[in-house]
Amino acid sequence: MIRVVLADDQALVRAGFRALLDAQADIEVVGEAGDGDEAVRVARRTGPDVVLMDIRMPGTDGLAATRAIVHDERLASVRIVILTT
Repeated sequence: MIRVVLADDQALVRAGFRALLDAQADIEVVGEAGDGDEAVRVARRTGPDVVLMDIRMPGTDGLAATRAIVHDERLASVRIVILTT
C-alpha cells in the first residue's frame, strides 16, 4: 500500500486528487494539508511514502515545506512530487 499526503491550498484540487487516488487499490490517502506548515505536520504525524506538494501556497510555500521534510531524519524515506499550475 502506498501512503500519500496531499498538500494544496485549494480544497477542490485536493478533493480531485483524492478521488483519483482513492480509486486505486494500492494507494491510500492518509492526510491532507492546506499550507506548507500543515504539510510538514501531517507528514510527521502520518509517515507517508509520498507527498503530492503544491509549490504555491499561502504562508509557508511548498518549496520551504519540501526542504523541511527532506531535512527531517524521521522522514528520510518520504518522496515528494511537486505540483503547480
